[in-house]
Amino acid sequence: MTRLLLIGPPGAGKGTQASRLAEAFAVPAVSTGDIFRFNVKNETALGLEVKAFIDAGAYVPDSLTNAIVKDRLGEADAAAGFLLDGYPRTTDQVAELERLLESAGTKLDAVVLITADTDEVVARLLKRAEEQGRADDTADVIRHRMDVYAEQTAPLIDVYTSRGLVVTIDGLGAVDAVTDRILEALAERGLHATVTI
Repeated sequence: MTRLLLIGPPGAGKGTQASRLAEAFAVPAVSTGDIFRFNVKNETALGLEVKAFIDAGAYVPDSLTNAIVKDRLGEADAAAGFLLDGYPRTTDQVAELERLLESAGTKLDAVVLITADTDEVVARLLKRAEEQGRADDTADVIRHRMDVYAEQTAPLIDVYTSRGLVVTIDGLGAVDAVTDRILEALAERGLHATVTI
C-alpha cells in the first residue's frame, strides 16, 4: 500500500509523472484538475461552479475541493493506496487530508516535490494551451497561477519537510529520466514500484 502526494508548480510535469507513478505502484492517480476539467467539459453543476474560478486563474475553494477528494478516496480502488496530484494546495487542505487519513488509520508515505524553472514552466503551459485548446492557459493566467502557487502552496513544502516526507526531484529533462529519478528516490525510502514501466 503506497500513498503518495505530488507537489510542484503548474506545468512542472505532475500530471505526466502522476500517471506513470500510479502505474508503477498500481494505485489510482487522483487529480483534482482532471476531476474539475471533466465536470467543466460536461457542464455539470459542479463544472459550472468550478469554471468561474478556473477562468479567473483562481483556485477552487477548499470546501469544494475537500469534498471531492474525500469522495474520491472513499472509492474501492483507492483503498490499497493512491497518488494525489493537485491536492492539497493549502495548509487548510493539508489539515483536512490529515484528518481524512487518520480517520482511515493511514498516512502519507512520501511527498514528491517536482521543481522546474519558472520560464520553462510558462513556455510548457503556453505550448500545452496551443496543442489542447485550453483557454485557461494564457500567459497572464499562468503567471497569476504561479504567484498563487508561491503564496499558498509553497508553505506546504515546509510542513511536509518538517515531517521528513519530502523527496525533491528536478522536473526538467526527458520524461523517462524524471520518472527514473523519482522511482530511485522513493526506493531509497523503501517504497518500491510493483510494476516496471
